[in-house]
Amino acid sequence: METRNGAMTIRYIVGDATDPIGSGRKIIVHICNDIGKWGKGFVLAISRRWKEPERVYRGAFKESSPPALGDVQFVPVSDSIAVANLIGQHGIVSRAGGVPPVRYEAIRVGLMRVAAQAQAEGASVHMPRIGCGLAGGEWTKIEPIVAEALVGQGVEVTVYDYSPPD
Repeated sequence: METRNGAMTIRYIVGDATDPIGSGRKIIVHICNDIGKWGKGFVLAISRRWKEPERVYRGAFKESSPPALGDVQFVPVSDSIAVANLIGQHGIVSRAGGVPPVRYEAIRVGLMRVAAQAQAEGASVHMPRIGCGLAGGEWTKIEPIVAEALVGQGVEVTVYDYSPPD
């Protein structure tokens, strides 16, 4: 983990968040919507690598109490990796000139749940720039939430800027 004046900071690398670096337990965090739609953005990379996160997510929306904003589904995909489906997006599209579907407070609440899980497991957290793609969020607003909710709790965080393999 990089440090600045002795304090942990977010590590940024070019790579693939579905193939997290380092040793030990890892949690891959990504943002999902609150209406059960899975099919665009980073979720496609998740589904190419593992089927279980999508199955768990879709299955939850068939239940009487589907996930709500701020909820997180932790889905083990290997002995050392879990995918965290964080419900941080309301709906899937904003109307022209309307409010983007990202919900910053839901991301904050969800990341606090991720921090508790990471601390319990001794895991590091890995993610793309969550909430900034189809959700329409701004990294300048999300980065401080990541710093507070995760790094501020002593959790190592790596953010991946995707670069396709050669």
